[in-house]
Amino acid sequence: MAERKTPVDGLHHPLGTEALKAFAHPLRIAMYRWLSAHGSGTASQVARALGESTGQTSYHLRQLERHGLIEDDPNAPTGGRERWWRPIGFSLDSRHLEDPASRLAAETALRAVIEERAETLQAWFASIESAAPWDESALHTASSSDLTLDEAAELGRELQEVLDRHTDAAKARKDAGERDGRRRVRVYLDVFPLPVDD
Repeated sequence: MAERKTPVDGLHHPLGTEALKAFAHPLRIAMYRWLSAHGSGTASQVARALGESTGQTSYHLRQLERHGLIEDDPNAPTGGRERWWRPIGFSLDSRHLEDPASRLAAETALRAVIEERAETLQAWFASIESAAPWDESALHTASSSDLTLDEAAELGRELQEVLDRHTDAAKARKDAGERDGRRRVRVYLDVFPLPVDD
């Protein structure tokens, strides 16, 4: 994704409690999701896509901006009167689930992330035949291992660094004018503990 990232231990910036609560609104989650899928967009585009009024999407986009979840897209088309917005990457951590003040918002946001992943993967699967040759570049793999907490954290950091290196380099080439053959690509990196058998 073409997003600005504020590194914290090599990862996207973590959300504070107020920003997380602001994000955990169904329409804001849907708008952030649409912007992430498309790279950037205007309030009118988001409104049309989601069946909302431009007044509604404009208000909620400003709220997302206020909490550091989206920003003006400096690479947006010029000449129009509308602002173009792009998403800013962020991370959630276990503190949000442990804190009673943010637990509900964290659960809402994480549930939305899981649902979005499942829907996106299902949509990819349904379009395999029409996606050639792009389907050949898809990778679906799983690996299970016995790791310590530190090893799992290091694995996550290294995977994020690889992802950032490739997406940042692709963004730089696109900004330099190399636009042919590009399309939006989604990458999921999941590192999590499996349930413990009793």
